[in-house]
Amino acid sequence: MSWTLLETLSNDFLRVPPTSATLPFDMYTLFTYVSPAFLAYYIVAVLAILPGTRMLRIAVWPLNVFLAFRAAVSVDFSGKNPQRMYINFGFSFAMFCIVMRALEWVFLRDPLKRRVKRTQASIFIDALDLATNLRGIGWNWSEGLRFPPETRPTSRLRFAVYVLLSALYHSFICGVLHISIQTLAPEAFTTLSGGTIFDDTLPPLIRYARSSIISVLTAFVIYADVQMNYDIATFIGVAIFQQDPAQWPPVFDEPWKATSLHEFWGYRWHQFVRRLFIVLGGWPLGFVFGRAGYMLGSFLASGVLHGVVAAILNGSVQWWYMPLLFGTMAVAVIVERVFTRMTGRRVGGWIGRVWSMTCMVLWGNMMIEGHARAGLFASSGVFDTAAPAKGIVEHYMIALDRWLRACAS
Repeated sequence: MSWTLLETLSNDFLRVPPTSATLPFDMYTLFTYVSPAFLAYYIVAVLAILPGTRMLRIAVWPLNVFLAFRAAVSVDFSGKNPQRMYINFGFSFAMFCIVMRALEWVFLRDPLKRRVKRTQASIFIDALDLATNLRGIGWNWSEGLRFPPETRPTSRLRFAVYVLLSALYHSFICGVLHISIQTLAPEAFTTLSGGTIFDDTLPPLIRYARSSIISVLTAFVIYADVQMNYDIATFIGVAIFQQDPAQWPPVFDEPWKATSLHEFWGYRWHQFVRRLFIVLGGWPLGFVFGRAGYMLGSFLASGVLHGVVAAILNGSVQWWYMPLLFGTMAVAVIVERVFTRMTGRRVGGWIGRVWSMTCMVLWGNMMIEGHARAGLFASSGVFDTAAPAKGIVEHYMIALDRWLRACAS
């Protein structure tokens, strides 16, 4: 590496270009934009497990904020391809998360502790685990977190093969479902300008039945995508880094079987950012308004995160829409709690399942609509290029759409 390049890197290390002048992801932006953001985050993680470092954490965190924001608004991972804008969305989401996680660590009074014997030489490895361990598996701060029951093989080899096959399977499912929603609503899921999942030319009943089908399929796209990526990470951790399979517990617990909203959000859906929402919203509002404030604050924090990240990527997005939407879900969860206190019975059984799934479908319509209007689902996938399967999926989705329209006539 020449001295000229080193000088350029040093000059650009803290520079923020105009938001319209995004830079392509390459070796230059990796070292001057992306790496500094993660390095600052890692430094806070190291300090979080060392005693007597609170003032240092407070001093480093503003730099962490600046570098993460700078990376989120400056680097384009899509290669100017509208169909890959979802990568930018994911990166901005990650930058927001690392800033907020570091914020929690800044104000810790006692250092975080891992439930394993540690020598001085393992501090940096522990810090890496802390920085990447979103659910706190093996750490003292995750006490009380419920994990789904383990149903995968216990031997390392069979476990690795299982998660690899699971990744391939969920990649296939994700691709099929993504083609399905693109076929049903091409204007909403194929263009950055976005569109609506509601067809105003149809009568209300058919219109909302159609939008609900699209919303449910999209929910399973998200489910399959998260599961696929988790399986890939699990395979790398177990097969390459020789981690214990117990360090990678299941991420979902059949969310479609939830018999209450509390059950769905409490442990059946993934818990990757649960702690983040609790710290940002649950604890502050819970301190003032009790349990109801705790739940409302957690959901509002989730809404703010989704709204802000979407607004960073698409200026046409009204960021307040997401907090309002997530706030309504919090109200529904609070209604369940009020019901339990008044009747002495928990929401459950087949009535609870109907209640929770009805709420999720109605809420999901508005959730998917908000993202679709912003063009945030306009993306391509590896499976989209498989012409024979794509043709089959499109054939049946077109037939379904024609049948729905025939029912309306």
